[in-house]
Amino acid sequence: QELLVESGGGLAQPGGSLRLSCTASGRTISSVGWFRQAPGKEREFVAMVTWDTWSDTGMSVLYETSVKGRFTISRDNAANSVYLQMDKLKPEDTALYFCAGRKTGGASTRDYDYDYWGQGTQVTVSS
Repeated sequence: QELLVESGGGLAQPGGSLRLSCTASGRTISSVGWFRQAPGKEREFVAMVTWDTWSDTGMSVLYETSVKGRFTISRDNAANSVYLQMDKLKPEDTALYFCAGRKTGGASTRDYDYDYWGQGTQVTVSS
């Protein structure tokens, strides 16, 4: 069982930036996705990264359309962490953000394809 811990949420002004971190307890995960859920809305995909666990290469990323060009997902293998750099934040980015881990490789934007979930970190964008 992997444990995922998010951090880095908080309050930002429109146009500002935040950086979310997701740290895994083990090394069985080969894909990490970020999802978010706003009050009264369904959970939605934000971004994901997948890599080859054997060679630790071949990283590929996907972004939801509304965050493309504003958010950047990256990973640090040594730190066993994945990051979501969020720039040019908008009020509509306000949500509870979750990171999720997937044991099998390959890209997926579907939350049910992920095996492990963090507890979530709140992001609020407001002036």
